[in-house]
Amino acid sequence: MAHLLYLVRHGEQLDAEHGVDDGKLSARGVRQAQAIAQRLSGVHFDHAWTSPLTRATETASIMQQRLPAVEFEKSSLLLDCIPSGKTEHTPAGFHRFLESVRPEEAEAGAAQMHDAGEQWLRPSRGDVNELLVTHNFVIGWFVREVMQSPEWQWMSLNQANCGLTIIRRRTGKPPQLVVHNDLGHLPAEERTGMPLPQPY
Repeated sequence: MAHLLYLVRHGEQLDAEHGVDDGKLSARGVRQAQAIAQRLSGVHFDHAWTSPLTRATETASIMQQRLPAVEFEKSSLLLDCIPSGKTEHTPAGFHRFLESVRPEEAEAGAAQMHDAGEQWLRPSRGDVNELLVTHNFVIGWFVREVMQSPEWQWMSLNQANCGLTIIRRRTGKPPQLVVHNDLGHLPAEERTGMPLPQPY
C-alpha cells in the first residue's frame, strides 16, 4: 500500500525580487503551474491543500484547471514560516539570517510545523495520494523531518518554483523520501527559485 504526499512549491511570484512579500504569479509562474499540473494529471488525489497566500492559491487554482477532480482546501499549517531558530549547532553561515528572525516568530514556525507533521506525516490505511501546494521553507522542513537531519537543515534544502517532492508513509516504518525537487516537467528556461540556475 502506498500513502504518498506530493509537495509542490508555488510558481514564481511577480516582483518577488523587489521584496514584495506576497502577490500574484508572474507569467513564467503561470507556465510553471500549468507544467506541474500536466505532470500530475494522471494521479488521482484523495485530498489537496494549499497555503492561503496568494502565490500559492493562484498556483493551486491553475493546477485545478488541469486536475478538475481536485478541490483544494486552504490550511494555515502550510503558510510560509521560519521552522526553527538559531541553536548552538547551527552552522555559522546561517547565523546572520536567523539573527534577523524574532524568537517568537521562530517559536510560532516550529509549532506550526509540528502540527503540520502530525497531520501529514502520519501513515494511513490503504492507498492515499495527498497534494500540498506550499513554500520553500515548509517543504525543506518536511524533507528534513523525513531524513531526520539536524534542525537547521531545512535552510539548505531548496526547492525550485513548482518543483515536485514526494514522500511515502508506511505503517510501522519511517517515512521515505521518494523524489526531491524533481524538475523534469520544466524546461531549463522555466526553472526559478533556486540559489543557482538549474540548466539540466
